[in-house]
Amino acid sequence: MFGATVVGMETVEWERRPKLRRPVLVAAFEGWSDAGDAASTAAKYLAAAWGARRFAVIDSEDFYDYTSTRPQVRLVEGGIRQIDWPTNEFAAASLPGGKRDVIFLHGVEPQLKWKTFCAAVLDVAHSLDAEMALTLGALLTDTPHSRPVRVTGTATDPELGARLGLQRSRYEGPTGITGVLHDALTRGNIPSASLWASVPHYVSQVPSPKATLALVERAAEMLGGSVEVTDLQIAAAAYERSVDERVEADDEAAAYVRQLEEAAEEEERDEEDDAPIEPPDLPSRDALAAEVERFLREHRRGD
Repeated sequence: MFGATVVGMETVEWERRPKLRRPVLVAAFEGWSDAGDAASTAAKYLAAAWGARRFAVIDSEDFYDYTSTRPQVRLVEGGIRQIDWPTNEFAAASLPGGKRDVIFLHGVEPQLKWKTFCAAVLDVAHSLDAEMALTLGALLTDTPHSRPVRVTGTATDPELGARLGLQRSRYEGPTGITGVLHDALTRGNIPSASLWASVPHYVSQVPSPKATLALVERAAEMLGGSVEVTDLQIAAAAYERSVDERVEADDEAAAYVRQLEEAAEEEERDEEDDAPIEPPDLPSRDALAAEVERFLREHRRGD
């Protein structure tokens, strides 16, 4: 092991210390903010597509109730039993054709010591000079599976939000580790944004490659990186066909989905009437990466 960074009672175990160019931290967690496994799968997909290599892990001992998030036993070569503990891993990759790198953080939402956990993440971000953070999430909503996935974005930094056309979150109520992490990043002077994909609540137990695809494309656009998504497009089409078949086999479900589709169409018409110039969710795709780059360049000069 390369070494360790200790934050309070928490330990980040470093396997190596990568040299990175103006990195952005991208984080996603399995659990409360990961409807349809869309956010965690999107983070893993981008990491794999860009050849990310693990460089550190957060030890799980202080952060999990192992009776709720149980370690997994598996057989390895020679029939030896190995225990895999829940972990949060850091990996780093270079953006294809870009001038910056990405730090990926992926794991399972911890149950314990969230403040300490987020302090550890912030310590890693600071030690590698991360300029910005982007979290990915997915939530269950009254949205039909047949419509395009709605991706909404929020930003904690007012200037970044204004640049990207993102709102400050107005949500009040229970939060997850992503909400606590954004608070820690703000206190640590790292601007952050989040992307959330909507997943139909009536297929909540089924992984949603359609929502994963939407997050992958939007995150790549915001970061200014390219990614091949043909396999995700195929999986998303198969997902939609499969849900179509299940819904059509149930008259009550089919009627409910038709109601959702009509409501979605009416909402889209209202949005067109209220804001005919600009779409409601995020700015144009061509503008995202350029605005992020401009903001970070000016933000760095301001420091």
